[in-house]
Amino acid sequence: MRERKKRQDGLTRRALLKGTVGAAAVTLHGGAPSPQASAAQDARAQSPPGAPSRQGRPPNELGTRSPAEQPKRLPSPTSSRTPLQDLHGTITPSDLHFERHHGGVAVIDRQSYRLLVHGMVDRPMTFTLDDLKRFPAASRICFLECSGNFVRTNGEKTTPQALCGLTSQSEWTGVRLTTILREVGARPQASWFLAEGQDAAQMTRSIPLKDVLEEAMIAYAQNGEALRPEQGYPARLLLPGFEGNSNVKWLRRLELADQPFMTREETSRYTEPLAEGSARQFSLVMDARSIITWPSYPQTVRPGWLEIRGLAWSGRGRIQRVEISTDRGGTWKAAELQGPVLPKAHTRFRLLWRWDGMPTEILSRAIDETGYVQPEWPALQAVRGRRTRYHLNPITGWMVGADGRVLFGIGRVSA
Repeated sequence: MRERKKRQDGLTRRALLKGTVGAAAVTLHGGAPSPQASAAQDARAQSPPGAPSRQGRPPNELGTRSPAEQPKRLPSPTSSRTPLQDLHGTITPSDLHFERHHGGVAVIDRQSYRLLVHGMVDRPMTFTLDDLKRFPAASRICFLECSGNFVRTNGEKTTPQALCGLTSQSEWTGVRLTTILREVGARPQASWFLAEGQDAAQMTRSIPLKDVLEEAMIAYAQNGEALRPEQGYPARLLLPGFEGNSNVKWLRRLELADQPFMTREETSRYTEPLAEGSARQFSLVMDARSIITWPSYPQTVRPGWLEIRGLAWSGRGRIQRVEISTDRGGTWKAAELQGPVLPKAHTRFRLLWRWDGMPTEILSRAIDETGYVQPEWPALQAVRGRRTRYHLNPITGWMVGADGRVLFGIGRVSA
């Protein structure tokens, strides 16, 4: 049996060698390749490209990204923005989640951390981090977004990251707020609570209980690991769909009451002047929004089939539909939504488009399950006025030039 296998192996090697010689002969003397030469060429064509890698490093304690893949946040003195155009799927890596601070990143000692819950309760209590972790855990995938997530200072050279990179998505884990409220005996008259952080700014916000009871949690983990300091370690308030600043980080105190507290942040900063001279206060829910992340500045495209890709989200529920226009808003087509489509979560969308090489502008607009449609800039300004800096979610787009260069459509949102 061994001799038979040896003969078969020998014949195979000889046949391949003969084929190689035959192929060389064809190259030198011309003429059609022999069957043996064709067999050798087929064998080479099926070989995987690239040489085997040399011996790599052994396992270590922490993983790293490939040197060829190095996405980075875009920092400023008070925030850093997620590179939306460089990511895939809907979960943001924890180290790329956007930051927004009012007093820098607080450094809190785990052992000395305490959360006080008091006010209109029967049993005021103080919880350690270990106390919080003893309660039944809950997990939730949702986005967070800063209410000031709209910047156009770079004009037509604005990237998706610079335009609206103050939104990210994670899986959050913690204890439900209702669990804590049962533990302290929240009184029926309590309709608001104050959330206070332990940062240098002592960030404080008034939250209406009825709007958050079903989903609010005190989160101590993000994407399978403990919260990072930038995201509120050891614990933060999580309010799915609410503006980022109300999701108070480095949470140290919850006080229940029967009315809002009218804190510094929600009177001087997060009250929004409207067009007719009045003001909008406690506008906590983030409206539906979308952005095309490819193609976008500073990319270049070529005529032919392209796949337009982007993200959509709404603080009011699921994204029902995303529509894309490839003719400056003249007509709209429904994009394909990539599952899972979760409530109050980023949703990926895509649309195949055959670009004919003519200059145009591509746009996207989101529609959520409440029927809300992402507005055009003039309609938004007519209601909000020109002084409002928060909750700006206009339809935005990208100009595609005849040379294939893609630039931000600044003219659409600059009037």
